[in-house]
Amino acid sequence: MSGLLLTEETVESALGVVAALALDTVPGSVGAGVTVIDHRGRRVSSGSTDPRVEQADALQYEFDEGPCLTAAGRRELVRIDDVATETRWPRWTTAVRSLGVRSTASAPLVAGNRSLGAIKVYGEQPAAFGSHSEQRLSMFAGQAALFVANAQTAERARRLSDDLRGAFRSRDVVNLAKGVLMGKEGVSEEAAFQLLLAHARTQGASVREAAQTVVTAAARRRR
Repeated sequence: MSGLLLTEETVESALGVVAALALDTVPGSVGAGVTVIDHRGRRVSSGSTDPRVEQADALQYEFDEGPCLTAAGRRELVRIDDVATETRWPRWTTAVRSLGVRSTASAPLVAGNRSLGAIKVYGEQPAAFGSHSEQRLSMFAGQAALFVANAQTAERARRLSDDLRGAFRSRDVVNLAKGVLMGKEGVSEEAAFQLLLAHARTQGASVREAAQTVVTAAARRRR
């Protein structure tokens, strides 16, 4: 993903970057993906990093049940330690075992009063995710939600002025970079922004340029 520039990606491709960064941010993950609820209320999987993620998501949509849908609907983090013993979504957990998925964590993407969907990670081992993983995923989801909201807004308003589009683009990459730093360093949003400022000063670059460097480096690690 050399030369990554989020502002030139389609929304779907950009969500692929979001999923890849989630995979990099949450230890124990072997696959990640984003479920987006569009303006018509349709559920769409975008940016899956592993074919199993796409298949696991498709099963949730087919059965109309599963942890990711619950996370988006209830706006709360949902974790399964072992699908073999989970009882909340019996059809989905039974079907997903054949994919080699044993555990999962899903965090809602919430911007303002809107539920935009959810971001989820999957593990091959039982109890792959604990409270620390939940914290990292939740912090990253908060920043990813802002990115998704802005991407959807930009998609609906392609005729915005160049200045306004530029503002959206800068905010997107800075939010993603903060999410990466929050997850990797285990710090607050404000502390992550201060780290970003420090990177910018060290590099003699703008905050946006420093943010782009952070996001690009994280994405390259998933190549």
